[in-house]
Amino acid sequence: MDLLEYQGKQLFAKHGLAVSPGKAVATVADAASAANELGYPVVVKAQVLIGGRGKAGGVKLADDEEQVRDHAQNILGMDIRGHIVRTLWIEHASDIAAEYYASIVLDRAAKKPLVIFSIEGGVEIEQVAQESPQKLVRRHVDALEGLSKREALEIATQGRAEDDVIEGVADALVALYEVWTEEDAMLTEINPLIVTPGRDVKALDAKVTLDDNALYRHPENQGLSDIQNEDPIERRAKEEGVQYVALDGDIGILGNGAGLVMSTLDVVAQAGGSPANFLDAGGGSDAEKIKQAVDLILANDAVKAVLFNIFGGITRCDEVARGLIAAFEEIRPAVPFVVRLDGTNDAEGRRLLQEAALPNVHGARTMNEAAAMVVALAAGQNIGVRA
Repeated sequence: MDLLEYQGKQLFAKHGLAVSPGKAVATVADAASAANELGYPVVVKAQVLIGGRGKAGGVKLADDEEQVRDHAQNILGMDIRGHIVRTLWIEHASDIAAEYYASIVLDRAAKKPLVIFSIEGGVEIEQVAQESPQKLVRRHVDALEGLSKREALEIATQGRAEDDVIEGVADALVALYEVWTEEDAMLTEINPLIVTPGRDVKALDAKVTLDDNALYRHPENQGLSDIQNEDPIERRAKEEGVQYVALDGDIGILGNGAGLVMSTLDVVAQAGGSPANFLDAGGGSDAEKIKQAVDLILANDAVKAVLFNIFGGITRCDEVARGLIAAFEEIRPAVPFVVRLDGTNDAEGRRLLQEAALPNVHGARTMNEAAAMVVALAAGQNIGVRA
């Protein structure tokens, strides 16, 4: 779950990481009130889960109330790469002497937390890695020991932070790691981590991704993220407990098991198709869950064809067939379906579909065959095969 900047900063402050005072608002009047309370100059920042806010005009400096009102009026409702600005963060402006970069992320290959630090902040870290690799420090952390102050000091020193702020940088790294571990985050990033003329170190921005699977341990975090800009189908799937991710294509995908669904996406793409979603029906899916999944897939108007790729283990293929039959009775889909059933009770599942004679449902024996069929159907071709 990705957090908005101000939400990330609130978590930073909770763990002792210095941030500038600010206030989240949703109206022009509240923006002006917040600015007057904070004191000028202030920065008016669009709160969206996408980069490039500054270039899009979503970050503006204001020296008085008139400017705050003008900027707030222009930024609220702005469309920044498909994200509508509904919240502003009004923050007291900071004087900046230097901009650094710091982040904690899980290195899946090494199976360890990874600290990344650079004195080249304010730009994309990939650009720093390419143009100034000597200014980028990467240090793995023993997850059982955590990031010690000594290690943090070594990272700051190796990264060539200025001598008089090495201590402050180390404290920031330790606090950032604390956020990463105690909030069950997958990413905590500060870009830039600034040094003020007074030689204080603080986070000017915040990028935080929390692990959805750990939210049960953090009920106070469950209401965070940019709920208003979430894909409505993804939000509905989350409420219904279905693993669904919206994609940009026109072929609906359903499988049982994340690995199988990922493989199905790849095979469809190799066949020349473009998946419209990732949907993992999970193990042990019954007829009701399958009907629910069909309804979610077809809620996307872009879908032109649907592929069911089921490998029956705990999930029984006959239950999948019954769910599809029930979905057709209630929803009456207008798009073609390709169904591949293999594994537990697959013969029974295929028999049920054949007897039901569902309109525009086609059977396939292999994943490659199913992918080729669904791509052809999405393109409007008549393949002349029934389940």
